Amino acid sequence: METVMKADIFFFISSVATVIISVLFSIGLFYLIKAGRNLYLISEKLQDNFEDSKEFILELKERLEDNIIFRMFFPPARKRKRSEEKDQKKAN
Repeated sequence: METVMKADIFFFISSVATVIISVLFSIGLFYLIKAGRNLYLISEKLQDNFEDSKEFILELKERLEDNIIFRMFFPPARKRKRSEEKDQKKAN
């Protein structure tokens, strides 16, 4: 009879421990999902800002290339004869 009572105590303790571990795991999973959703929203905002900054940089580049002072310090690059020959060979 004593072994049955010990077995009952063991199963009661293991059941309570299983419930506590399940609750803690559920809470941890909830916060993990919440953090993942926040990271997703942050990455979406960053992607939008990167696209906006990409357009701004392209516009700035065009404006700088059209600037007389900028062209005076950084003249437009000339094509090399080799690259022209390669372009003609590729076209044929």
